[in-house]
Amino acid sequence: MALYRQGRFREALRELQAYRRITGRLDQNHLIADAHRALGAPEKAVEPAREAMRARIPEEARVEAAVVGAAALADLGRFGEALALLRAFPSRENMARPFELRLWYVTGDILERAGRRGEARQEFRRILRHDPQAFDAAERLTRLG
Repeated sequence: MALYRQGRFREALRELQAYRRITGRLDQNHLIADAHRALGAPEKAVEPAREAMRARIPEEARVEAAVVGAAALADLGRFGEALALLRAFPSRENMARPFELRLWYVTGDILERAGRRGEARQEFRRILRHDPQAFDAAERLTRLG
């Protein structure tokens, strides 16, 4: 994980894959998927993300896998599939944990990239209702009009 945080994605990927092989655990698959994406191979990011989403791992790790998998699918122009991954996690309007804000942010980003500006605005507004300082959601909402 230290290699990943340093942006040394090729080395991090090698170590994270070894971790997965040795332990059989999928709790770091979101990092494996993101390393593939960072190395310019979004198509290789999708399966590790989906694998983690199906696994019995903490919800936060499953959400992070959905975020990375959806971003990879969006990179490939597969916006509908990307949104389906993100929407696999039901949300509550009255409360939001930090990883849910991230989920909504990526949903808004992908909606915008797909040309669905009105829906993207709704996602950024939802974030701002819970945390007015989250990410650059306010700027994104302003830019969307």
